[in-house]
Amino acid sequence: MDLLEPGSHSFIIKVWLEESATQGGGASWHGHITHVPGGERRYLKDLNEITAFIKPFLDRTGVKFGWRFHIEQWLNKWKP
Repeated sequence: MDLLEPGSHSFIIKVWLEESATQGGGASWHGHITHVPGGERRYLKDLNEITAFIKPFLDRTGVKFGWRFHIEQWLNKWKP
């Protein structure tokens, strides 16, 4: 198996639950994602950022995202 298959991408995602230091505060997901072939890394404060990181790589390979994906992404911008 060729590890550098054309048109494929590998990502490493590490996430953890971080409790808020404020009294009565909840917990939130944090982490980072790394694009293995290029080494680019983004730190995450929200799990939705995973999709935002991966999408440009998929766009370059010609993946088409449907209307449902775009609506969900738009709605996620307005979540508290």
